[in-house]
Amino acid sequence: MPAKNWLIYRIHDRELARMARQYFRGDLVDIGCGTKPYRCLLSRVVDLHVGVDHRACRHDQSHVDLFGTAYEVPSAPGAFDSALCTSVLEHLEEPERAVRECHRLLKPGGVAVYSMPFIWHLHEEPRDFYRYTKYGLIHLFEKCGFEVLEVKALSGFFTTFGTLLAYYVMRLNRHRLLRWTGLVSLLAFTFQLAAWALDAVSRDERYTWMYMVAARKRPAETMGLSCAA
Repeated sequence: MPAKNWLIYRIHDRELARMARQYFRGDLVDIGCGTKPYRCLLSRVVDLHVGVDHRACRHDQSHVDLFGTAYEVPSAPGAFDSALCTSVLEHLEEPERAVRECHRLLKPGGVAVYSMPFIWHLHEEPRDFYRYTKYGLIHLFEKCGFEVLEVKALSGFFTTFGTLLAYYVMRLNRHRLLRWTGLVSLLAFTFQLAAWALDAVSRDERYTWMYMVAARKRPAETMGLSCAA
C-alpha cells in the first residue's frame, strides 16, 4: 500500500464498489483501462469487462482488449450496458467529445460511472488539462444527453489536504538516508490517518479532491420525446 495515497485509494475503491453494485450490469466498457485494476471487483457484477486504451499509454498493455481512444472506441453504437472511466477526463483536451463517445457506446438506460479530480496537483504532465466542479459535471453530462443520477464528493477538507501534504513530504525520500529510515513514509501515513479521523468529525465537501459521477443514457422513448420536442 503506497504510503503517500493509501487513504484516497481506499475511499475511491469503496465508492466505486458501491456504485458498481448499484448501477452496473451486462457488458461493460472500461475507457482508459490501463492495467484493469478493477477487473476482480467488476467480475462480480458484470458479464463482460472490455478494457479500452490507446497504444501509446504508459501502462502495461497486456490487459487491453480494444485499442482506441476516449474519442473513438472501435465498437458499434449501443454495444454496452455499462461504462467506467476513472481519472481520465482531466487528461483529455476535449472532454465533451469523450463523454459523447461514451454516450454512443451505451444502450438506452445504460449507466456510466466516471471519477475526476477537483482539488489536486498537476500530474502526468503535460497531459493534465482540467479540474471539475460539481456543477460543471452536471452541465457536461446533461449536455451530452445523460441523466445525472449522482455526483458524489469523495472527501472533505482534511483528506484532500492531508493527502496533498503526504505527497509533498514524500519528495524528501529523494534523500537516501531518509528513505532508508522510513521516517518520511511513516510521516506521510500518519498525516493521512489523522486526516481520515478529522474528516469523520468535520467533513466539508467543498474541498473534495475528487468527484464520482453516475449518469444514465436516457431510455429510448425519453430520447424520442426530447427530439420530437
